[in-house]
This record gives sequence, structure tokens and C-alpha cells, in this order.
Amino acid sequence: MGISESAKKAVAEALYWAEVKREPIEPLTDQYPELTVRDAYEIQLLIVERKVSEGARVVGKKIGLTSPAMQQMFGVNQPDYGHLLDRMEVKAGGVIERGQLIQPRVEGEIAFVLGRDLVGPGVRMEQVLGATAWVVPALEVIDSRIRGWRIRLADTIADNASSGMFVLGKKRVKAEGIDLARVEMVLRCNGQEVVRGKGEAVLGHPAQAVAWLANALAEFGVGLRAGEVVLSGSLGAAWVVQAGDMVEADFGALGRVSVRFA
Repeated sequence: MGISESAKKAVAEALYWAEVKREPIEPLTDQYPELTVRDAYEIQLLIVERKVSEGARVVGKKIGLTSPAMQQMFGVNQPDYGHLLDRMEVKAGGVIERGQLIQPRVEGEIAFVLGRDLVGPGVRMEQVLGATAWVVPALEVIDSRIRGWRIRLADTIADNASSGMFVLGKKRVKAEGIDLARVEMVLRCNGQEVVRGKGEAVLGHPAQAVAWLANALAEFGVGLRAGEVVLSGSLGAAWVVQAGDMVEADFGALGRVSVRFA
């Protein structure tokens, strides 16, 4: 079961140009019903390798679909992951041109910055906390190259887990100094609260999501490396943004992070 190598390359090409031209395509799983999760990760890697060959640098990973809210929104029942590239990062308080994206939504997340390598299988939450240099408040701007967000699991995985951009807050906190499961996040758009969530929404604890990632990557012979950033997953539902919106996520003692859309 699965699709051919030539079909994987064709899908990777279509997704690449959909992003470049900002023109969404129809769901991959409509054209290729036999597309498997492993196929989708291989397609994702083809696109990442192409971008790296063009000068991009991998700076970390993102975990998606970790909260019940996000799984319900997209009709899936397991997490996924994608790659973070240096060109995807926007400075805290910065500006994102809405026209650079197709159909963006914003999520409030807790980001882990690793101080030591994490290599699965068998990684546990305690090991994640021990390997983390610090955690920071983050915004992830998700986007989809699939028209109308009509995605199944394989669609979003192939599309780099529906990644777009990310923003890291300036405040750094030691992971062992705060109960991340109890951290509460309030997402505001133009000063109005639009989403609220807790760290426990992310697989029970955000560090548990990072452990899941380390173990999932092990299937491909890949580990998480010191210095990498890991976005651990949304604490609540994703919020649709438009040009002119100012979005801020307030994580209480963990700090705040904001970005503006122009």
C-alpha cells in the first residue's frame, strides 16, 4: 500500500509551487486515496531538502494536532510533526505580511529550546524536561496549501504539518521551575480574548508531546539536537487572522508574545 516514488516527487513539486505561488491545491488524499502516513513524511522531507538546498536551515521541529480542540477541528486522532526553517521565524512584536500566506490561523504554544540531544526510542517526559535549556511563549502561524483546509492526516503531514511561521517570546524560563501542564494561555486578537487553553491540553503535558516527537523521529533514524526549537502544540483552537490584526498570547508567569499582520 502507498504511492510510487514518482508520485511522491509529483506531490512534493505541487506542494512546493502551491506555497511559492500562494495558490492552494485540492486535497492530496482525493487524488491519491492510497497515500500513507509514511508516504506523507517522505514527501515532507523531499520539500524540506529542496528548501535546504536553496539556502534554508532547519532550526527545529513543530508538533501539531496535540490538543482535542485541534484534532476535532481537522477530524484526526493523532499528532503529527513538521520542520521549522530559519526563514519561518518572525521576531517577537514583528510584522507578518498577510499576503505571504494563503489561509493563516494562529495558535498559542509553549516552545522548548533544547540544551541536550534527545534521541528515541524510549524517551520519557522526565528526560525531555532534563534536556530542555528553557521554555518560551510562542505563536505558531499555521497555513495550508490545501484548499479550504480540507485536510486529512496524510495531507497535513505532507504539507509540513500545515506550517507557516512562528514567533518566539523573549522571556526564558527554566522548565523545572514551572508546572507546564497548569500554565494557562489567553490568546487575544485586537485586544479581545478569542481562545483560552491550558498546557494539559497538549497530550496531558507539553513535555509529553516532545517525548512523542523524539520517539516518532526515531522511526526515521532522526533525533532532536541541542539548540533546536520544538513547538510543542497548540493549547487551544487556532484563530483565523486577517490583515490588520494584532495577536498576543499571554501565558502568565511564562510571559507574553505578540505579532501584527499587515
